[in-house]
Amino acid sequence: QVFSHHCPFLMGPIECLTDVVTPDTDIQVTLSIFELASAAGIPCEVDPALVNVLAGGRTDGSSPEEDYKVACLLLVFVAVSLPLLASDPASVYNTEMDGYNNNIHCLAKAIIHVSAALFTLHNKNIETHLKEFLLVRAAGG
Repeated sequence: QVFSHHCPFLMGPIECLTDVVTPDTDIQVTLSIFELASAAGIPCEVDPALVNVLAGGRTDGSSPEEDYKVACLLLVFVAVSLPLLASDPASVYNTEMDGYNNNIHCLAKAIIHVSAALFTLHNKNIETHLKEFLLVRAAGG
């Protein structure tokens, strides 16, 4: 807010750039805009730093198709594991901490951010994959 107040001529164009990004925008352009916006303190749909870390962690022998399958399987694993996490004795709300002992309250945000980064990296539709995640979770129990 302070930066926007003191430098509106700088923040205005950056905010306009983030408004222009659509799911059809080229992935490299999107990441560049989000990197600029993140550096300026503007929240973004996809964390460009997380995308860069995930891109750097690829193994040399794996193909992009294999990496994409692993990303999909990760979401299936998380969806199937949710009931086990919910029944864990540490998944009890602690009023003193204003959260859960095992930090399960952070799980939804983590799923969204990691999924967004993984599927941005593979140039896939994030919303579609998150809907599939919910369908897998609903079917599982």
